[in-house]
Amino acid sequence: MTVGHVATLYFDGSREAAKKRLQKLKAARFIGERKRKAYEPAVLSLTPKAFPVLHEHGILAEYPQLGPSTLDKRTRVSEFTIRHELEVMDVKAAFHLAVKTAGAFSIAEFSTWPLLHQFEAFRSGYGGTEVLVRPDGFIRIHEAEAEGSVFEHAFFLEVDRSTETQDTLATRAGCYLDHYKSGGFAVRNGGKRDGYREYPFRVLFVFKTAERRNNMAERLLQNTPPILTQAMLSTLAEVTVNPLGPVWICPRDYREATKGTPFDSDKPRGTWHYKRQSEREAFVERNIQKQPILSDVTEG
Repeated sequence: MTVGHVATLYFDGSREAAKKRLQKLKAARFIGERKRKAYEPAVLSLTPKAFPVLHEHGILAEYPQLGPSTLDKRTRVSEFTIRHELEVMDVKAAFHLAVKTAGAFSIAEFSTWPLLHQFEAFRSGYGGTEVLVRPDGFIRIHEAEAEGSVFEHAFFLEVDRSTETQDTLATRAGCYLDHYKSGGFAVRNGGKRDGYREYPFRVLFVFKTAERRNNMAERLLQNTPPILTQAMLSTLAEVTVNPLGPVWICPRDYREATKGTPFDSDKPRGTWHYKRQSEREAFVERNIQKQPILSDVTEG
């Protein structure tokens, strides 16, 4: 993460307080900094020396064991991977900042360790092959209700790298649907498989552009079975400004906005020619009904 992330997540937005604490952690060699150009923000990470201390205090009790070779590998990831991980942290910081002013809501968990929430699911169209899915993040938001009880909203997070095909992303979305309907998520949370409806969740897909978002919405409508509401889609620019606001769309919203137009998602792809123009994106932006994520979850 960056100093800005640290300030937002742990120091109530104070960069000065964050810098002072980081100076001490760096001096103790618990925090390291990647090599960078003068105009780039510092990218911070834990050093191998930090992990024994964290284990000693029980902070990593539920985390996977990381040996020296794994830690060394984590320090040698590509710049592309670093950019993606920083974007995930941008989203996390935005959520924490938004929840502070959201009244009845609080973040119970926002994990960005894929190993903690990975699962196996069957993907359609591949002969029933079971695959391992590692989410970019998992979020639990608690909502305090009037009678004193707490309602939990659960989300998986996928931040688009812009290198995967729409079919790959749609297959991934199908795995999440299988994880829900098979009862896998219910069992993971202490429930029974046949009681999966008591454990709903949504998958938040964050894209760099509205074009990628809209293409994904259309592709999910063409999925077998179609995914109408479990996936919620937005852009990185919108999410990092107002993640709890009406900045999200479901594939069903896209279908309603384009119904009866040249961009109708029910038409076969070959009947209209989309040439990466701005017309569709402008049309969808004007006509689609966006929504907040903290609303009732419906199946599919």
